[in-house]
Amino acid sequence: MHFQWDWLCLGVLIIGSVTAEIENEEILGADVEVEDFDKQSQEADVDEDESSIGIVYQTPKPTGEVYFTETFDGVLTGWILSKTKKEDTDDNIAKYDGRWEVEELKENTVPGDRGLVLKSVAKHHAISTMLTKAFIFDNKPLIVQYEVNFQEGIDCGGAYIKLLSSSNDLNLEYFFDKTPYTIMFGPDKCGEDYKLHFIFRHKNPKTGEYDEKHAKRPDVDLKKFYLDKKTHLYTLVLKPDDTFEMLIDQTVVSKGNLLEDMVPPVNPPREIEDPADKKPDDWDERPKIPDPNAVKPDDWDEDEPSKIEDLDAVKPKGWLDDEPQYVPDPNAKKPKDWDEEMDGEWEAPQIPNPKCETAPGCGIWVRPMKNNPKYKGKWKAPMIDNPNYQGIWSPRKIPNPDYFEDSHPFEMTAVSAIGLELWSMTSDIYFDNFIICSEKEVADRWAADGWGLKKLVASANEPGMFSQLVTAAEDHPWLWVLYILTLALPIGLGVLFCWPAKKTDEDIEFKKTAVSKAITKGEIKQDREELEDDEIDLEEEKDNEDIVEDEDEGEGVEDIDEEEENGVADGSQEEGDKSNKSGSEDEMKEDDESTSSGDGPLKSVRKRRVRKD
Repeated sequence: MHFQWDWLCLGVLIIGSVTAEIENEEILGADVEVEDFDKQSQEADVDEDESSIGIVYQTPKPTGEVYFTETFDGVLTGWILSKTKKEDTDDNIAKYDGRWEVEELKENTVPGDRGLVLKSVAKHHAISTMLTKAFIFDNKPLIVQYEVNFQEGIDCGGAYIKLLSSSNDLNLEYFFDKTPYTIMFGPDKCGEDYKLHFIFRHKNPKTGEYDEKHAKRPDVDLKKFYLDKKTHLYTLVLKPDDTFEMLIDQTVVSKGNLLEDMVPPVNPPREIEDPADKKPDDWDERPKIPDPNAVKPDDWDEDEPSKIEDLDAVKPKGWLDDEPQYVPDPNAKKPKDWDEEMDGEWEAPQIPNPKCETAPGCGIWVRPMKNNPKYKGKWKAPMIDNPNYQGIWSPRKIPNPDYFEDSHPFEMTAVSAIGLELWSMTSDIYFDNFIICSEKEVADRWAADGWGLKKLVASANEPGMFSQLVTAAEDHPWLWVLYILTLALPIGLGVLFCWPAKKTDEDIEFKKTAVSKAITKGEIKQDREELEDDEIDLEEEKDNEDIVEDEDEGEGVEDIDEEEENGVADGSQEEGDKSNKSGSEDEMKEDDESTSSGDGPLKSVRKRRVRKD
């Protein structure tokens, strides 16, 4: 049993050691990542600022061809606030007067790294700027990437961007919700509806009109990206083969084809239903009809009621026929403000008759109703397959007069500006590190120098497990009970199984008995040898006594001197016997004291010795 407890204690200690080792490895791993990132950051020649964990921030610089970049680390130049109003909105909120600021993050701050922050609540915001050069949809992919941080969470509002279509009359001071755009991309949320928009405006080649095409909703849960108050990287990739990908934190959350995965589809159907076609009057859509040859049976009585009185019922004994079920309340009093001319004659409210509470019932007794066994209801002919069934009618198909086929919808309207036109019920939405390019490597390097640094700082500042548990318990106090039980259980088991148990009186007595048994068994052989020697001495004494008696009988009376000699001899013999007896008694007492807790066989040995003595 003690062997099992020792193994259990050893297991508990091993588990504790492994857990501590894992935590140490995680901390060391984080330190290694910080050092590696620092080494990479020191390679660029840009203004440097150092964070609290030793990370050096350097303003990202593009490593290839780009159409637009913005870090907001320097002076905000080129961005234009809208001066117009939103259409179809009340005048008091129609103006784009929401405030923008350039500032650092509130949490997980990287010194020197600033972003564009939406500051106002329940206001319209609009700000835009021209691209470095227009992007033309020809044979190069389009990659749009930027960072968003909902620093206060998000209740209702968006953080999407618009790539404004190129035109000669584009005036950014009048940028508003109706300004033509080519692509809209980014997160949006209101209530519990979490969205990631990708919308492009497609030009109808026949009419020249533009229609919005929406990508299907991502299959992943987007909720955490809106509520964790961390900076997330949003990326849209459009390829010349008409495919697209949407990524969050460089992980694909949705992908598809512009021809197959947009709603409504880019291309209209080849055929449509003829609006002039009408269903013929004799068209029969009934799959089943009543059997025209069926006849109602002669014994079918449709007049029989479904319920009849139960003639076997008997009025219960004690039924109070003359007592009403309800009586006026004797304790009710007419209100003082009761006006009989206006309110009529006052009557006390009705209450259940107290006499009916102890009786089976009150009032006139009526027989209960039961199902009528003769009831069959209204007769109907059984249903059969309709021999004239023609199926469900639908209009005939005709060629769609508006049909067109755009086999390459990637060739969209060129874009020359980027803008944010937003409404939000939450402030402090952070935007940073915009880039528009065509090469994935350029976008990835840009992300590593900006968003990657923020992610590293956030990971380093992540609270430990203990802090997270305390924070969770503050939101859910019942977790304290779970924590206490979780800690008390292993401690209690450790005390129970690993603490040395006290020695009880029974254990001590058991050990004494075992020792005494071992000593007694060791002396049994010696005792038996002593008993055998005593038996031999006794036999010799008896033989001597027999010889003396025979001599006395044969010679008669002996001389007094001989008697005295015999008496002296006998006396000496008796003294020897007494000394032997006293010696044996002392030995028996010692054996009794040493074997007081011994077993049965030892007692039998002592009794045998006494008898032989």
